[in-house]
Amino acid sequence: MNASTEKLPDHERAYRALRDMILHGELAPGQAVTIQGLVETLGLGMTPVREAIRRLTSRGALEFKGNRRVSVPEMDAATYDELAFVRLSVEPELARRAVENLDDTAIRELEALDARVDYAIERGDVRDYLEANRLFHTRLYQASGADVLLQISEMLWLRSGPSLRVMLGRAGTANLPDKHREALAAMRAGDADACAEAIRGDILQGIKQVTSTLSDAG
Repeated sequence: MNASTEKLPDHERAYRALRDMILHGELAPGQAVTIQGLVETLGLGMTPVREAIRRLTSRGALEFKGNRRVSVPEMDAATYDELAFVRLSVEPELARRAVENLDDTAIRELEALDARVDYAIERGDVRDYLEANRLFHTRLYQASGADVLLQISEMLWLRSGPSLRVMLGRAGTANLPDKHREALAAMRAGDADACAEAIRGDILQGIKQVTSTLSDAG
């Protein structure tokens, strides 16, 4: 945990750490882990870890398996299709609203994150790709100031993110085009509609790749 995270209450530290384990593929769908094991992994007390599990369960990102175990739910094509539909509605709107609030400093930070995404793809570093890609989208969306949509977006990423990790585990990072550069150009131009369209295209590319993987698995 970094210095800024260490200043947070234990329950928030536990939530963020466990959230990142889900998003970055450290907990695979269907892989049951004990609550005590998570306590030891996170180095935090039972109470904050249980609270983190409760929050993530309420968002559909974890499910109880009995015997004090939890797991990331396995994904099916029908559920993923529903999540994709909502993502394509919510996230472009977040990007659209963010553009007017972005200054040069914020755009440079997003450009640095996009460079990190590209470098992770070149190296075949799946975990760093997942983290940098999520941070790019998160930082952009946070500039929207749309708290309700942000909460929905986080839930959508928690539910759909593990499927992206599964796809990358099978296909690698070699064929991962994105629309980040188009989105950044739109941000620089102050074109909110173009930014929203680029983000929509970016999301759609990922959805198509994951959907293909789920279809093959079925």
